[in-house]
Amino acid sequence: MKKINLTINGMTVTAPAGSTVLEAARLAGVDVPTLCHHRELTADGCCRMCVVEVEGNHNLPASCVLPASDGMKIETESQAVVTARKNILRLMLSNHPLDCLTCETAGGCRLQDYCYRYDVGETTFIGDVADRPKVQCNPFILRDYRKCILCGLCVRACREVQCNDAIDFINRGFESQVAAPFGEGLEEGGCTFCGLCLDLCPSGALQSLVGHGEGRVWERKTVTTTCTYCGVGCRLKLQVNDGQVVGISPDFDGPVNRGHMCVKGRFGWDFIHSPNRLKTPLVRKDGRLQEATWDEALDAVARGLEQTRDQHGSSALGVLSSARCTNEENYLLQKLARVALGTNNIDHCARL
Repeated sequence: MKKINLTINGMTVTAPAGSTVLEAARLAGVDVPTLCHHRELTADGCCRMCVVEVEGNHNLPASCVLPASDGMKIETESQAVVTARKNILRLMLSNHPLDCLTCETAGGCRLQDYCYRYDVGETTFIGDVADRPKVQCNPFILRDYRKCILCGLCVRACREVQCNDAIDFINRGFESQVAAPFGEGLEEGGCTFCGLCLDLCPSGALQSLVGHGEGRVWERKTVTTTCTYCGVGCRLKLQVNDGQVVGISPDFDGPVNRGHMCVKGRFGWDFIHSPNRLKTPLVRKDGRLQEATWDEALDAVARGLEQTRDQHGSSALGVLSSARCTNEENYLLQKLARVALGTNNIDHCARL
């Protein structure tokens, strides 16, 4: 692969030809702030937080859409760049509520992080504030349009990753906002509630209602695991607070899902701490189900299968496999049915 060399903050950086300046900077470990950029989506350059100073240029281009070229000299934190970023943040705050003390996403909000980084505590741009609503019309996602900075990440993710187009920009100028078709609820617009927009939103405009109020970001511990809903094996991250799961987010480095999730994996985790969940096997004794050890339960199953086979033949047995098992486990189950039990009566719960 052809390589190019450029200078970033006085360092010589080697990057693959075709890289953007932002990609080259990140390869060198240089942190360039972004609000509208994500590696899985097409670059848009609308937030302007990633502007840089290029030797010989009269303006400050957005690094996420600026092609890197051989011999470029880039400054990512020059006085002009920092001044521009401060003004961009002040413009955003002019139409953004400063309720960080009670905001659910405090500590995980990139807008808040960059205001701290550049010492922007309030806006100097005084004027009208858009009267945007807070919409809670479904059990999964709260849309607080007062906090939307119109970065477009949710729109592009829905279009490019999920291929749903359930949301888009409406109106123009000061009245612009993100909405479902005809201003209806997300479900009427075709949303499948994958939750990807929640994970990309940089400003608290989209918040999960599942686990809402169950601890702030810094109180949560992240545990990487695998989704149990089907055999695909999506890798996800449990958000744990005080020994309880309070949220789930996808792992964008997961080799199977690469940040994708379905509504079940994203929001259907309330069974984990359900008081109705069985914690031990139950075996029927004297006509009543009683708690038993795993050895007792497996022995009871084995005896029942053997007795049925001996009395009525292998065709009297049937096996139902589960979509929550891995493909390997389902393979072993059909081997157990056909070889050990001698029956071809095996089916799968997902075959409706």
